[in-house]
Amino acid sequence: MTDIEIQAVDDTARWVAHQRAQESARPDALFNDHLAERLAGARGREIAAMAAAAPAAADGDGWYLTTRTVLLDRVVTASVADGFDTVINLGAGLDARPYRLELPADLTWVEVDLPELIGEKEALLAHERPRCRLRRVPLDLGRDELTTTLHDASRGRTLVLAEGLIMYLSPGEVDALSADLVNAGITRWSFDLSTAGVGTLVAERNRTLLASAPWRFLPADGVAYFEKRGWAVERIEPIFPAAVALGRLDTPEARRAAAGPQPDPRAPGDIPYSAVVTVTPDR
Repeated sequence: MTDIEIQAVDDTARWVAHQRAQESARPDALFNDHLAERLAGARGREIAAMAAAAPAAADGDGWYLTTRTVLLDRVVTASVADGFDTVINLGAGLDARPYRLELPADLTWVEVDLPELIGEKEALLAHERPRCRLRRVPLDLGRDELTTTLHDASRGRTLVLAEGLIMYLSPGEVDALSADLVNAGITRWSFDLSTAGVGTLVAERNRTLLASAPWRFLPADGVAYFEKRGWAVERIEPIFPAAVALGRLDTPEARRAAAGPQPDPRAPGDIPYSAVVTVTPDR
């Protein structure tokens, strides 16, 4: 294995930023993240090249990461249209939504992530102007107390985003995060979820490319995991058929599979299944 393997979870943020830059450069781009290339840097390009060459590359990652971005953009847009006052982005990484989405100037956007990554991002974007009220909170979600931050940050109707986050947490950490969000009175939570069948696809990467940042949360019962913990499912957007519909996964085999029955999101079995899931407290 070369020294370009992912060294920590924050390296995955650079990988994702590179993929967003690649999408933004397309003539038919589904979004325009004009800051992504700067945020990804040379490290992001190196990791993306290694990922493409890695075993079990699953036809590359661009289709998945682009589709995930589009689906979560839609959640933000819909929530703003619904009158949400605050967005809290947990594990925000190098996401640039406050700078690229059409957002109300009085919307509060709070980014929470590792102190080192927050500092790097602030330096890179020091001269950029967000489209809403933006503040950043340095916090290690794996160790630090989150409830106080959530109570302090949430105002009115609050959407919490967790993009590319929960697969790196342990089941116990996901349970603690879920409880923190419920206790803080969060109105809506949206995240990407991959289930146990995806484990076989990432197993080789967990031994090599992702050895320092393995995927640890891949529940066999899918969205039912969260329904058992006090959440009601508001919307499920499977990523694979969405990628086909968006033209980012365009092969005859993919089109046939997308047109057929999709796995049960509450019992996907061994079939690889990923979705953007939006939940609300079940009260």
